[in-house]
Amino acid sequence: MNLSHIELKEFLDEKVDRYNNLSFIKDDPISIPHLFTQKKDIEISGFLAATIAWGKREMIIRNGTQIMEIMDHSPYEFVSNYKESSDFKYLKNFKHRTFNASDLNYFVKSLQYCYHNYGDLESIFSSFITPESSTVKIAITGFRSVFFELNNEDKFRTFKHVSNPEKGSAAKRINMFLRWMVRKDNKGVDFGIWDKISPSILSCPLDVHSGNVGRSLNLINRKQNDWKALTELDKNLRLLDAKDPVKYDFALFGLGVNEKFS
Repeated sequence: MNLSHIELKEFLDEKVDRYNNLSFIKDDPISIPHLFTQKKDIEISGFLAATIAWGKREMIIRNGTQIMEIMDHSPYEFVSNYKESSDFKYLKNFKHRTFNASDLNYFVKSLQYCYHNYGDLESIFSSFITPESSTVKIAITGFRSVFFELNNEDKFRTFKHVSNPEKGSAAKRINMFLRWMVRKDNKGVDFGIWDKISPSILSCPLDVHSGNVGRSLNLINRKQNDWKALTELDKNLRLLDAKDPVKYDFALFGLGVNEKFS
């Protein structure tokens, strides 16, 4: 599909308006953190929901809801007070594809460590962003290093559930989580509860759907959905909106999933 810059921007802006609204929430994993109003509850539930966000959306939402039920709908309180010796029994039957109870156990323990030592997740991600290195890649890589600081045998099987852009991953799920936390547009979908990271440095959550649409619109040339392809996509989306490039995630996702665009 060959469009001029102006035509492409008008086309994608219209799709953003169509999909970035409250009706989007109920069928998307973002519905899990929308169960909550307090920052730390939103962070934890959002991070866990984003972590298991692969596969059918119905299954993701069902299993995300199950995690919140395990946590008695108080994720920050559950994480803060978690004791493996007495509380693992609540996790032991959880499974989402390859993410199982051992992974969830490590996630809860590491989140407890993060909140105890750093205050909240925003502080960890933002601590790696400086005027000299203001990229989301370095923030994700830095967060991942903190998240796996615990000396726990479970972490070795859990590594794969926190993507590593340094190894070429597009880190779709973490980028989606960051979109949820950082973007501020008053549409009611993304939360915009983080102030220490600018929406301008965010990267689009790149998956099969957004990748295929991106190629159809000549936003991506690379065939693999990896960090190099994401770098291409980010560069072109910033030409359309330098301040809020990842708003176009709504357009690419909607075109791919709802409209079967190609």
